[in-house]
Amino acid sequence: MSGVRRNDIDRPPGAIFGTGPFWEVPEDGTTGASGMIDDISIRYLDTFTDKNLTNPVLVGGLPGIGQVGKLVAEYMIHMLGAEKIGEIHSIYFPPQVIIEENGVVRLPRNEIYLYKAEDRHIVFLVGDFQSTSNEGHYLMADAYLDIAVELGVKRIYTLGGFGVGHLVNAPRVLGATNREELKAEIEAAGVTFDRDEPGGGIVGAAGLLLGMGGMRGIDAVCLMGETSGYIVDPMSAASVLSVLSKLISVPVDPTQLNDRAAEMEKVVQGFLESEKLQHDEELSYIG
Repeated sequence: MSGVRRNDIDRPPGAIFGTGPFWEVPEDGTTGASGMIDDISIRYLDTFTDKNLTNPVLVGGLPGIGQVGKLVAEYMIHMLGAEKIGEIHSIYFPPQVIIEENGVVRLPRNEIYLYKAEDRHIVFLVGDFQSTSNEGHYLMADAYLDIAVELGVKRIYTLGGFGVGHLVNAPRVLGATNREELKAEIEAAGVTFDRDEPGGGIVGAAGLLLGMGGMRGIDAVCLMGETSGYIVDPMSAASVLSVLSKLISVPVDPTQLNDRAAEMEKVVQGFLESEKLQHDEELSYIG
């Protein structure tokens, strides 16, 4: 079924945005006579007909620090051959269009993918952007949780980067959960829980899905790879991938991601050497 979340005068009196049923979208994909999109629209593809998933978990990898979460989720989708089952459009995304390789534009969107493992389904949430406003972050997180509830998800893993402001050779994976009882399992997979990290909290969907998911009775874990925050960081993504694969019992060959990490390490090393050379040359003119 295709659907949209509406926040207009057609909603029954007293209804709260994001808590009602999906609204049907016409087959041509339009959402109204004016051609305007709704606050948040969720459309499932026609090929996705069976929502009776087996022990599903949701993996959220939206853009963020070092693009760590996005790298992990999109890499898993590619390596596992996950199937796209839905799209999310919203007025809370930046006011722009994406130019495809063929020169044709499209609106920004987030996407939902599905993979069937041996004993469970993995639902992936990826996409172009997060919300550009504080209100939008909450409303989008609420919509993502609506999807989770509809698909029977009982646990969510959100992925992101933890910016430390300097290059990291062996990135740790830091964790946060919305239930104390989850910590032992997550620590056993190699995750570090540090009371002082992340000190500023977890911003965006990666954090809100934990807090708001707890209100709906959904277990949620955030996995954050240490990263400088200055570059797209496949090395940090590889660390998070290793931990997540253990937690969901879905092995993923990390070779291609490790190769990208090695290439990035060479680029960074070259940059550092260039900076050192420039610094040494500047010092030679002193005195």
